[in-house]
Amino acid sequence: MGGRCSKFSLCWFHSRLKGSVNLESSDLEKGGKNEPSFGEFSLEQLKAATNGFSSDNIVSEHGEKAPNVVYKGKLDNDRLIAVKRFNKLAWPDSRQFLEEARSVGNLRSERLANLIGCCYEGDERLLVAEFMPNETLAKHLFHWEKQPMKWAMRLRVALYLAEALDYCSSKGRALYHDLNAYRILFDKEGNPRLSCFGMMKNSRDGKSYSTNLAFTPPEYLRTGRVTQESVVYSFGTLLLDLLSGKHIPPSHALDLIRGKNFLMLMDSALEGHFSNDDGTELVRLASRCLQYEARERPNAKSLATSLMSLQKEAEVPSHVLMGIAQETAPSTQPLSLTPFGEACMRLDLTAILEILEKIGYKDDEGIANELSFQMWTNQMQDTLNSKKHGDTAFRAKDFTTAIDCYTQFIDGGTMVSPTVYARRCLSYLMTDMPQEALGDAMQAQVVSPEWPTALYLQAACLFSLGMENDAQETLKDGTNLEAKRNKN
Repeated sequence: MGGRCSKFSLCWFHSRLKGSVNLESSDLEKGGKNEPSFGEFSLEQLKAATNGFSSDNIVSEHGEKAPNVVYKGKLDNDRLIAVKRFNKLAWPDSRQFLEEARSVGNLRSERLANLIGCCYEGDERLLVAEFMPNETLAKHLFHWEKQPMKWAMRLRVALYLAEALDYCSSKGRALYHDLNAYRILFDKEGNPRLSCFGMMKNSRDGKSYSTNLAFTPPEYLRTGRVTQESVVYSFGTLLLDLLSGKHIPPSHALDLIRGKNFLMLMDSALEGHFSNDDGTELVRLASRCLQYEARERPNAKSLATSLMSLQKEAEVPSHVLMGIAQETAPSTQPLSLTPFGEACMRLDLTAILEILEKIGYKDDEGIANELSFQMWTNQMQDTLNSKKHGDTAFRAKDFTTAIDCYTQFIDGGTMVSPTVYARRCLSYLMTDMPQEALGDAMQAQVVSPEWPTALYLQAACLFSLGMENDAQETLKDGTNLEAKRNKN
């Protein structure tokens, strides 16, 4: 029981939900530090992993026609990898290739699909990275089947990408070659990550841009060289992709923006799902990135700061926003749920309400509320009245009033009641405020650590927030605690 208390402490609640899209550079790095360090693979290992570089394993955009093909592979330890195989003449000097690969391999971030190794036997030059199982941004934006990407998720992609570029820049790797919607991949949790393959040129002295020249930075057309500012220009084209759900040439987009027709840019599938202010701000950021003069473009750090303030639904996990099903670990034996547990798993709020009304305040017995004679004042009477009014509103299903009254009682501070926290928690759930509800369920557990109701309600809140695995774990703890309680 102690483990559950510490795992779902209020600190966890604030860091997990409030800060889910607010990570410092050092936090971003931590995400990659569990990964193995950069290493060298043998050609035999990579042949075995990719089934002999089978065409069935190709995952790159242009298949076998691409100058550098990417394969999906599986190592002996069942770890999935992405293997990029360069054209035989791309890196004639193996030492130069290894040096460049090692430099990229030193990067470790939650925002990158990290490079974990390379191979340079004979004429072969191969890079090995973490495999991202949930397709590319291009697939989710341009070729979606079930649902268009949600506005909140598009804003998250923009932020995470800016954070990835800022992280790389802080590590002295500011150049990224041919940044486009195919370079952004989604991991198993549905979080967007920037492919580390773009940190290396396609060859020692080859072209950096393989896409249509209409999308390349103006200075690249003049000099053939990529600069830090060129990467920001490409970031601007990606903001246009996110806004429009299409790949629009920057010149056309800028004409629309200058003509104050920016709403013409917006993806029609998003109609009614974003505020004009947010759209205007994203258009403003895109047009700053697409300035003809490189020196007038913002840097990645300032872009990340601007995008942070636009984030929506920060507490909702990416896989929920993306509609990606999560694998749940099979339970060793089926959990025998109580009626309360069943109601929480189904998120049947009406059934939970009936159970809470039936329990009443009997579980508050034994909670220390030592009150000196002096405390029996008008304030005390007001506090008790606010609880009474809250209970009346709760029974009448007037949940907004119940929240107000219970808040007055809690803020009064003269008495502590886990049941009041439980009732306000359900009132928050009834009014579609699951984050606030989870805070109350946790407070109820702090006040009364051996109370199964607090854990059941936490599970309902976590289900409501789309945090399926955590909800199942908490539900199991609540069920076990109730069984233990019934034995005694």
